Amino acid sequence: MSRAVLAAALALVMALPSSCRQREAAPGRFTVEVINGHTPVKDQGRSESCWAYAMLSAIETEHIMRGDSVHLSVDYAIRMRMADEFRRCYLGGGAGGVATRGTAMTLVATIMRHGIVPYDAYSRHSVPSAAVLARKLSRTAAMAARRRMGLECSDGLLKELLDESLGHTPPAVHMYGATYSPQEFARSVCAPGEYVALTSFTHHPFYSDFALEVPDNVERSLFHNVPLDTLVSRMERAVRAGRGVCWEGDVSEPGFSFARGVARMPQGAAATQADRQRAFERFDTTDDHCMAVVGLARDARGGLFFIMKNSWGTANPYGGMVYVSENYVRMKTIAVVMPGFEF
Repeated sequence: MSRAVLAAALALVMALPSSCRQREAAPGRFTVEVINGHTPVKDQGRSESCWAYAMLSAIETEHIMRGDSVHLSVDYAIRMRMADEFRRCYLGGGAGGVATRGTAMTLVATIMRHGIVPYDAYSRHSVPSAAVLARKLSRTAAMAARRRMGLECSDGLLKELLDESLGHTPPAVHMYGATYSPQEFARSVCAPGEYVALTSFTHHPFYSDFALEVPDNVERSLFHNVPLDTLVSRMERAVRAGRGVCWEGDVSEPGFSFARGVARMPQGAAATQADRQRAFERFDTTDDHCMAVVGLARDARGGLFFIMKNSWGTANPYGGMVYVSENYVRMKTIAVVMPGFEF
């Protein structure tokens, strides 16, 4: 083929819309070993609330495994988180602003404080910009602090803003002929101490609890530190047992592709305890994203992959799922949250 013909062919391929080029790429061949029950894949849009989507999904999978169908409202959890942030901002004299980021344990703490409601009881049909709403809440909290309005008045302003943007919350949950408050309903969904957060870093002793030093751990939640092999083993065993598991870690690597539905480290890349510690200390591994782990699969070479339910919609070869290699998990995991039971 002449250089001119080759150049013309390449130009034609590159001129295709990106969506067409992505459809040309066939998905990887995987053999699914385990797929646990889960609710439909959702789309968080431009919000930074993956922590709520992923951890709620893990709780839903846990209850599906028990034979108890539960579909929970992510909008209620996000609203309550914003309310907590507003009050913190007000009492801090308006400093800091209202944040929307968090960890999976932020979701657990929010449920403990405010309860939860079913998805059908509180879900928005039109999604406002979370960033815009957070800025509006930040300005309102700062204004209320300057005027020294007090909590009762400032909370009144908060409720008006949230009701206007997100709609009114249901005062009660009605299920199976009974009525529950959100707090009462939450106790049947996520009991105190039911979920534990595991991590694996060597700057703290193994088998100790510590507040993981990532910016989104604003709750100062405790993470139980275990060796890397133990972390991955417990994660795999929990998924094989049908339990609800939430993963949080780094998705900024070139090997992570939602469009292809696959995340893997480069061929031959090491993923030892020392490697991941070095990457964490140099900020090459950061706390970017959360996903629920709903299954296990093998590639054509027999390599283990964790099937993770993402919250970026369904527009990839696996309907919104991402197949994450064991090596990627070993290297790029910040934490894993799962029920605190002995395997």
